[in-house]
Amino acid sequence: MFPVQNGKLEYFMPFRRGNSARRRWRLSAKLLIVSSVATVIGFSAICANVMLDMRRGEEELARQTLENLAAGIDADISRNIELYDLSLRAVVSNMVMPEIQHVSRELRHLILFDHAATAQHFGAIQVFDANGDLTVDAASLDPRPENRGDEDYFTVHRDNPGAGLYVSRPMLHRGAYAIVLSRRITGEDGRFLGIVAGSIRFSYFHELFGRLNLAPDDTITVLRRDRTVIMRKPFDLDIIGKNLSERPRWKADNLKEGSSFAGTGPVDATPRLYVRRAGTSPLFVVVGKPLETVFNLWRTEAIRIGAIMAALIVFVLSTAIFLAREIGRRATAEDKLEELATTDALTGLKNRRKFDIEIDVEWRRAARQGSPLALLMIDADHFKAFNDTYGHQAGDQVLVGIAICISDSVRRASDCTARFGGEEFAVLLPGNAAMDALQVAETIRGKVLQWCEGETTTTVSIGVASMTPGAGQDWGDLIEAADRALYAAKANGRNQSVVASLPQIALVA
Repeated sequence: MFPVQNGKLEYFMPFRRGNSARRRWRLSAKLLIVSSVATVIGFSAICANVMLDMRRGEEELARQTLENLAAGIDADISRNIELYDLSLRAVVSNMVMPEIQHVSRELRHLILFDHAATAQHFGAIQVFDANGDLTVDAASLDPRPENRGDEDYFTVHRDNPGAGLYVSRPMLHRGAYAIVLSRRITGEDGRFLGIVAGSIRFSYFHELFGRLNLAPDDTITVLRRDRTVIMRKPFDLDIIGKNLSERPRWKADNLKEGSSFAGTGPVDATPRLYVRRAGTSPLFVVVGKPLETVFNLWRTEAIRIGAIMAALIVFVLSTAIFLAREIGRRATAEDKLEELATTDALTGLKNRRKFDIEIDVEWRRAARQGSPLALLMIDADHFKAFNDTYGHQAGDQVLVGIAICISDSVRRASDCTARFGGEEFAVLLPGNAAMDALQVAETIRGKVLQWCEGETTTTVSIGVASMTPGAGQDWGDLIEAADRALYAAKANGRNQSVVASLPQIALVA
């Protein structure tokens, strides 16, 4: 039988059909979470794009600032080299004049150097003959013996007539670190007659860079066209005079004329933004600023905005999860209310109200699809006499037992089992013809009979009807047909199943 505690039958009756309300609420909760995540991702993408634009803006501003700085330095250096080169050109022109050899030293000195550029950081112009011996010195009428035949600025002009203005490597020249500027003296017959040389001391670059307001890690590098370092700030004698094209991990294409480069340079490991000034001067300027300094303000703003976005993301997602949980709780409560409203409290089957909804839905579906719809009407035999003899509690146990037998026999999700009223039950079987429905009916009847074997025997009578909905019919006709079959089963002696055949009722089992 069934366990009884405190005079009540304990049982569990599954609610077979999926609940549409719960599915809707679950869908709403998922949509809420998905939309919240999509919103967070969208705003995060917008924020990230804005931050990247700000970063590019900071880099572009720094690049323009460095370009202006490089342009100013390059203009000053180019102007002074041009002025000094004009003086060298003048001396070269005067040295090839035939008359210059026949005038006195004083007059020659005046002719050669009267218009020569003079400045605090410019060295005296000197003239060397074809052997490299000093012949004329702007600083003295009687120059001391001196030979520069082995210097690179001498050999370049001797071996290359088209060298033009030549800027030497940084060197110790006449007691001070300087670069030597020189030009070739060529005779009318093309012979090499010597060179004219002058110098620009390092003090010029120190004074020039000292006038600038630079950060401690900013760099300024003045290079020769072959990438030899002429001067650098911060000053380092280990770097001065080195050729950067010999550095194995640095490519010349990284920093072309008029371009910029962000990364590690050839001198040290500090990542910087480098800008190279384009020009025609023998020297060019590269300025650099550490990337950490360039993006310092941007980084502060990024951290602040990122923290705000993170807080908003946590808030939105937490709120979405909370609301989804509340939606789930509400869905559960509504499911319970719907179950209470549509379930028979005693048997756990659907009640009459829910059955009417289900048969209306299935009838319309069968009409659309042209498929049969079967109905079983089940009634407990002699239930009133049993109830009067053994009491209402025993009668309730019988109804529960019959309900369980019905549920065990009807297992398809589309089937509907319901307590139709009193001791009467209904089973709706979509897609079943009369013979299929009869088999289910006999299974139910057999299980009830098997369960009730003992001192008290309870049986059921079952009316079976199956119809394919047609024009002018409704599901009330199906219930009426099953009802007539049920009455026929009772009239024929009970404990049997009868199939209704329209318009007549025929006894089948």
